Amino acid sequence: MARNLLEVDNLQVWFPVRKGFVESLTSKEQSFVKAVDGVSFNIKEREIFCLVGESGCGKTTTGKAILRLVDPTGGSVRYAGAGVSAAMVKEAAERALSKKLMSKEEAEKNIAEGTLEIRKLTRDKMKALRQKMQMIFQDPYESLNPKQSIYDIVAEPLVVNNLGVNEADREKRVAKALDDAGLRPPKDFMWRYPHEVSGGQRQRVGIAGALVLEPEFLVADEPVSMLDVSIRSEILKLMLDLREKKGLTYLFITHDLSVAYVFSDRIGIMYLGAIVELGPTEEVIKGPRHPYTKALISVVPKPDPRMKTEKIILKGERPDPSHIPPGCRFHPRCPFAMAICKDKEPTPMYVSQEHWVSCWLESGEAKQ
Repeated sequence: MARNLLEVDNLQVWFPVRKGFVESLTSKEQSFVKAVDGVSFNIKEREIFCLVGESGCGKTTTGKAILRLVDPTGGSVRYAGAGVSAAMVKEAAERALSKKLMSKEEAEKNIAEGTLEIRKLTRDKMKALRQKMQMIFQDPYESLNPKQSIYDIVAEPLVVNNLGVNEADREKRVAKALDDAGLRPPKDFMWRYPHEVSGGQRQRVGIAGALVLEPEFLVADEPVSMLDVSIRSEILKLMLDLREKKGLTYLFITHDLSVAYVFSDRIGIMYLGAIVELGPTEEVIKGPRHPYTKALISVVPKPDPRMKTEKIILKGERPDPSHIPPGCRFHPRCPFAMAICKDKEPTPMYVSQEHWVSCWLESGEAKQ
C-alpha cells in the first residue's frame, strides 16, 4: 500500500477584510474572508487527487497554501517525499520546537514519521523544498512572461535555485524538460517567445518550467480549462505519461467533473471553503451522497442526447465567504434542508471505507 506523500489537516486561509476609515473607528471586531475553512485530506504517492467545486470555493487557495504561495492561517500541512532527509526533518522540528511553533508531541511525531511540517519551515528551507513541489498555473497566456524567451522562462527556476554547473548544463536541463513536456525537438522552441507558439504549446512550456527541477509533487491548477477541447486530451495524456515515467503525484484542481472523472483516482468536492464529500472518484461520481455533489453531477452534459436525467438547479447565490451561515454552510441553497441543518454543522460520516460525506441526511441523528 502506497504511503501518504502529503497530509493536510484542518487547513485554514483567512484574509482580513479591509474597512473604511470611519468603519475602522466604530467597529472593533475584525472580519475575515474564510477562503479555506478547515480542509483535511491526504494524497498518496503517485496518486492523482482532485479538488472540484465552483469558482470561488477555495480550490486554488488550498493549492497555493500547500506550497506556501499564500500563508495559511491555521492547520497543518505535512510532506514526506523522497527529497526529505531525516536531518532536514529533525532540524525543522527542533527549530519549530525552540520557537514554540510546535508542541513536543508534534515534533516527536514528525521526526518518527519523517514528515516536514510545511507551515513551520523557514523561507530558505521552504525554497529548498519547492524544488520537489511545483505548480502548473491555469492561464498560460498570463503566467508566462512575454518579454522572456521560452529558454529563459524554463531556466528561471534553475537560476533562482542556483542549479546547473554552467550555462551548457542549464541548456541541457531545459532541453530535457521541454522534451518531457512534448515540445520536440526542443531547439525549435527554446529561443521562441510565448506569442510565437499556440495555446497548447504555451501550457506545455508551463509544464516544462515545473518539470525542470525534477519535482515529486505537482499542484495542477485547472491546467486545461483555457485550452480548446481538442488539446485538452493531449495535455491530460501527457500528465498521465509523466506520472508513469517520473513517479509524479498530483493535486489536480478543476471545476469540470467530467475531466475529474476520467483523470483522477480520488476526488474531494469543495463548497464555500470546505470539503463536503470525499472518496474514490468512481464511488463519488456514480454514488454521490451530498446534495451539492448530486447537483453538480446532474448538470454535466451527457454524450447521448437521448439520455434524459433530471437536473438539480440550485436556487440563490453562494453565500459571502466573510459571512458563512451557521450550521451546514450549504443549507441556504439545499433543496433537502432540515431544521438541524440551520443550527448544527454536520461532521464527516463514512459511507464506505474511503468515502465520507458531511451531510445530516446521511447521519443517524437526522434519520432518527
